[in-house]
Amino acid sequence: MRNRNRTLMLAVIFGAILVCGCFVYFWVAFNKGGSAATPPGGSESTESPSGTALPPRGTPQPAIPERRRLTLEFPPQIRAGDSDLVRLTLEVDDLGNLTPTAEIGGNVIGGEVVEIPNLYETHHVIAEARFDLAGMEVRPAELVSEPLSPGNSVTFRWSVRPQEVGVYRGTIWLYLRFVDKQTGEESQKTVSAQLVEIEAVNFLGLSGEFARTTGIIGSVVGTIIGFPFFEDILRFLFKRRNKTK
Repeated sequence: MRNRNRTLMLAVIFGAILVCGCFVYFWVAFNKGGSAATPPGGSESTESPSGTALPPRGTPQPAIPERRRLTLEFPPQIRAGDSDLVRLTLEVDDLGNLTPTAEIGGNVIGGEVVEIPNLYETHHVIAEARFDLAGMEVRPAELVSEPLSPGNSVTFRWSVRPQEVGVYRGTIWLYLRFVDKQTGEESQKTVSAQLVEIEAVNFLGLSGEFARTTGIIGSVVGTIIGFPFFEDILRFLFKRRNKTK
C-alpha cells in the first residue's frame, strides 16, 4: 500500500512538471513571434529584408526637376556709338535638346540645359536676371524679374551701347526665387552665370554716328556731282571769273 501511494505521488509530480514545461515553451514561442512582427513601442520596422533603412511612411518624396533650355544670344561686335540687343531665353526642353554654340546673322548663340526644382504647387517661382558689363551702357541695368510657370518660357532683353572702341567682358546672371504660398518665406538659387565678350569697333577711327553723318554728306555730294549739267555750270562760272579779271 505504501509503495502504491509513492508511485501515485511521483506520477502527479511528473505530470505537473510536464504541464509547466509546455506552458513555458508556448509562452516563449508566442512572444518571439510578436516581437518579429512589431518592434518594441508598436512601430513598424524601418529596415528592408536586406538590412538597408527605408524612409518612414508619409514622408514626401522630392519633386522631379524640370528640364529647361537656356539660350543666350549676343552680338560679338558692335560699332562704337551704335546699340544692339542681348537676349536670354529660358524655355521648356521636353526632348533634352541643346542649342550648340553657333553664329547666326552675326550673333553668337549658345545654349545649355538647366534643371529647375518643380515646386510650382507650393511656391511662386520667379526667374531673375542681371547683366553686369562694366564700361558699356546697359539697359535695364537693374535686376529684372519674370514669373515662371509650368510649360511657359521667359525671355530677358538688354540694350547695350558702347561709347568707345575696346573689348568689353561681362556676366549674365540667372537666379530663381521661391516664395512659399502659405508662409511667404523666400529663398534664392543661382542657376547660371554666363560670360559675354563684346568688341566695340569703329570705321577708320570714327565713331558710329560720325561715320553715318559722313556717309550722308558723301551721298549728297555724289548726287550733286552726278547731276547732268554740273560740269557745264562749272565751266560757265570759271569763264565768267576769268573775264572779270
